[in-house]
Amino acid sequence: MSNFKSIFTIFLTVVSFLGFTQDAFHNFGNAQIHSGGKVGFHIDVINDGEFNDNKGKVGFYSENSLTVSGDNNPVFYDVEIDTKEGLFLDVAVGVTNFQEFVNGRVITDREQKNISLNYIGDAPYLGENDDRYVDGYATLSGLLDFSFPVGDDFRLRPIKIESGAATNTSRAAYFFENPNTPNFFTERFNTEQYEELLYGVSIFEFWDLDGNQSTKVTLTWDSNSNIPTLVEDVEDLRVVGWSKSLKKWVNLGNTNVIGNLDNGEISSDLIIPDDYEVLTFGSSNRLLDGDLEVFTAVSPNGDGYNDTFRIQGLSQFPNNEVSIYNRWGVLVFQKKAYHENQNFAGISEGRATVSKESKLPEGTYYYVLTIEGAKDRAGYLYISR
Repeated sequence: MSNFKSIFTIFLTVVSFLGFTQDAFHNFGNAQIHSGGKVGFHIDVINDGEFNDNKGKVGFYSENSLTVSGDNNPVFYDVEIDTKEGLFLDVAVGVTNFQEFVNGRVITDREQKNISLNYIGDAPYLGENDDRYVDGYATLSGLLDFSFPVGDDFRLRPIKIESGAATNTSRAAYFFENPNTPNFFTERFNTEQYEELLYGVSIFEFWDLDGNQSTKVTLTWDSNSNIPTLVEDVEDLRVVGWSKSLKKWVNLGNTNVIGNLDNGEISSDLIIPDDYEVLTFGSSNRLLDGDLEVFTAVSPNGDGYNDTFRIQGLSQFPNNEVSIYNRWGVLVFQKKAYHENQNFAGISEGRATVSKESKLPEGTYYYVLTIEGAKDRAGYLYISR
């Protein structure tokens, strides 16, 4: 008896010969790929039948995009993804042996967590990078250490869990957006609400990690994470989580940190992911000594969160001056006797190449704080619009 690949190929040949156009492979019955069989899909897949007892290889190939949909979740053995414009999942797809990214992303609906690329039984993957990852949710069931190949905004930003954390399945996705104004959550995660051991929370990104088993969690960062707005030394970085019970950000620790301010990874203490809505980076150390605290994330959009550049405690040092420069060293703001009610709100007051009273573009800037009788202090701030 011919294997499924041969039957499938002959079927498509007959349809083409008869002059029909087939825009999707629609399974209504019980399809199966036997051991050693190989099937390449160049059209969409609709699975309304059984397609979950497979032992061969499936490939998705297109210069455009392909979609997997239907009433039932297909489960494949080996999967190769080579879809230039992405493989869209309208239904969860499982992998039991091996999955390879060749071209394009796997894209899931972030508002439906049950639709994901499922790595079953510690199924490994290969070929992920900034152009090839799961753009949405991925899940794991297994017993080994695992790094979820998730990302957003054409950036791979994996999150890692330890062995045993996915005994009852674990799920993760990455969001390159401000926790204060998330697009896919009904709750806002106020980055100014945090416990006493913290001094700041990232406004640039977060992860959603689900799981009911205790594990250390490892987050990764790159230059777009703007870590210098939180710390000057990565040893002061912390994993933080929005506590479901406390409704604020809490310190989840720093048991290991690797890298520099532009690239690296950090591991938390043991946590139960389901205790936290989302995870991101925080700071456990003040950027300035003494009684001053600098809030280096500025998002002047009128939502009441980080609308201005604040230096808490500066009122006790009235003989001060704040200067802010852009990335090319051009002065864009300068004020003497800078206090909390006279804050920089992303408007240029400089001269030279920057027009006065113009809105400054989103990006990283450099501040210098001068206090009479003290050493100048400096650091980075970031404007997000």
